[in-house]
Amino acid sequence: MKKLLSFVVLVFIVSVVSAQELFPTTEPASNVPKGAIGARLLDEGYPEAGLVRNITGLRLMYGLTSKLSVYATATWSDYHEKTLPFDFVTHNHIGTNVSGSANTPQQGIPYPYVFNSIDVYAKYRFVTVDGQNTHFRMAVYGEGSYVAVPSHEAEPDLLIHTPGFGAGLISTYLVKHFAVSFTTGFIIPSEYKGNAYDKFGGIYPTTIQYGNAVRYDLSFGYLLFPRKYTNYQQTNWNVYCEFIGKSYAAATATQLDGPPSPLLPDPEVIKISNSTPILRAGNYVDINPGLQCILNSTYRIDVSLEFPLINRSYDHLYPLYQLGIQRYFFPFKKHKSIKND
Repeated sequence: MKKLLSFVVLVFIVSVVSAQELFPTTEPASNVPKGAIGARLLDEGYPEAGLVRNITGLRLMYGLTSKLSVYATATWSDYHEKTLPFDFVTHNHIGTNVSGSANTPQQGIPYPYVFNSIDVYAKYRFVTVDGQNTHFRMAVYGEGSYVAVPSHEAEPDLLIHTPGFGAGLISTYLVKHFAVSFTTGFIIPSEYKGNAYDKFGGIYPTTIQYGNAVRYDLSFGYLLFPRKYTNYQQTNWNVYCEFIGKSYAAATATQLDGPPSPLLPDPEVIKISNSTPILRAGNYVDINPGLQCILNSTYRIDVSLEFPLINRSYDHLYPLYQLGIQRYFFPFKKHKSIKND
């Protein structure tokens, strides 16, 4: 009976008391409870010229200690073709002069739904300040990813578009029904090497070095219901407004004028000019209003929509919808502590 009570109280504290800082699209500085396993289904997409681009992911989370949490996420999508779009590069051969320019890839072309990426993430909480109906947390995070499909935009995104690594700092403050969190960090993407095909069937070995980036996210959450807790089975309703920002450098794209061969052992290297916004440096801030429902202190359901606020991202079109379903499991019978982390 004592173990059962500890389990109920632990679930209640983790999923209800701090519910308003469980932001739909960003991570708070708080941790997964020690020994707990979390599972989250992710889905996002956007309309594009008569079809809907979609990505689906499964995230597993584990609390290694009360201060250290680790995540692993696998995704599948139809965001990109298995190779670069055939219209990524247009070649203009005028006499002995060779130049290249990047075009915006065509929209509305169906792509196969394929394995997209694996992303690993770790978060360590190093500051904890608790008060009456309030707390403050700070954490550092590190992230690395492998992406199986090529991206044709300068902007890096480790979960979906580009391989590489990143790290940063998260600060979260909660007082009564209100929570606010700020995340800042950097992204250093790896380069892509592969073949690009033009509309005439030509094969051009291509290298893209995506732009380094700085992210800056500001999230607000507010607990609407219940106003007072009477039992852990009460349904929680939370509203959110998140501002997702990023600044990134231009992509550097180079291409060989045809693959190496006995007749052309050293093809000319073409530097692809940044003639469209998809390869240029950029910055933007998106606004992401969201709604969250927590059932029986166990199931968490998130729904949000993302819109451009300042400039725009070229990684996707708008509006961008995002859905999430999450649950924690406590497989270990012994619970030495029921403190919320």
